[in-house]
Amino acid sequence: MDYLYTFLIGGGICVIGQVLMDRTKLTTPRVLVILVLSGVVLQALQLYEPLVNLAHQGATVPLPGFGYALAKGAIEGAESGIIGVIQGALKATAAGITVAVAWGYLLALCFNPKPPK
Repeated sequence: MDYLYTFLIGGGICVIGQVLMDRTKLTTPRVLVILVLSGVVLQALQLYEPLVNLAHQGATVPLPGFGYALAKGAIEGAESGIIGVIQGALKATAAGITVAVAWGYLLALCFNPKPPK
């Protein structure tokens, strides 16, 4: 059942993002920001943690999962003040940010993108 919940919830999050891009006039970056902010807001309201407990990677890998990790780290670091909030958020998301930057750099070395016309 874990695989089914992971697939359904992760897929559902992706479907929501795709529907927002296809059915609205929102640009892709705006949809990405909406998804990340939804993870932050749901975690702040303590609604995202039960979803993570149910779907595991299906809820933490998509973009709302990044927002969830940011909010969770910030909340955990809040007892150390404003610097703790920033440190907690960065510590919680450092691995994901590092992987994204590294893969982006490697792909930029391998491919020569053409500017849009």
